[in-house]
Amino acid sequence: MKLHAHTTGDGPELVLIHGWALHSGVWNSLVAPLAQHFRVTCVDLPGHGYSGETPMPTSLAQVAHLVREAVPARAVWLGWSLGGLVCLRAALDFPMQLRALILVSSTPRFVTAADWPHAVPPVQLRQFARELRRDYRHMLQRFLALQVRGDAAARATLRTLRATLLARGEPQPASLTAGLEILRNSDMRAELGCIRLPTLVMTGEYDRLAPPQAARALTAAIRGAAWLGFARAAHAPFVSQPLEFIAALNHFMEKLPTLTST
Repeated sequence: MKLHAHTTGDGPELVLIHGWALHSGVWNSLVAPLAQHFRVTCVDLPGHGYSGETPMPTSLAQVAHLVREAVPARAVWLGWSLGGLVCLRAALDFPMQLRALILVSSTPRFVTAADWPHAVPPVQLRQFARELRRDYRHMLQRFLALQVRGDAAARATLRTLRATLLARGEPQPASLTAGLEILRNSDMRAELGCIRLPTLVMTGEYDRLAPPQAARALTAAIRGAAWLGFARAAHAPFVSQPLEFIAALNHFMEKLPTLTST
């Protein structure tokens, strides 16, 4: 089943991919200003939002493939959190279909390891999974609160995320569980050197889910990638600092090589 996607605006193709448990409505405040310069496509990941009837696969590669089928070719893919993992997988599996990457609050490995301390402890994701089974609504509210912790605009950002969460109906618990498994099992660190697409990595100073150290390591591993940090922001800088976020995105897009016909 094809994923839900909505396209608006005119100009270079830009695809926006949301994070775990939310949906593409999280981009609503950005779409109108971005659509003045770009043809913006917002897609709902499987099991999320208006793609709720399409189950979330347990394979990140399958998720990337489903997104590819729903969005224009040769677009810049912007992914937030889990959406960033989808972008990385797409850049590795079908790079000719993408023009560039913008990775927001993302990381090639979301859980800690002996050689990767800049991440979430595995026990925390296991706790999320247990809470999903018991009371997923309460768990999601806790997860949103974690996303804004430390942000200078935490209260306003949390209100926005909470208002967005159920705006397109209840997320599918089975798909949420599958998404957690993707976050727990994905590790693309060894493959990052194969990515040859122009890449911008953006992160909040106080992000607790994808810490700035992970973003720095991600940037260093992708040839030619650029890094941008948002001071006093947490996991959702595009919500807490939308004007600065749009300005950074526009600057990156303006510097991309001109597309040539093939």
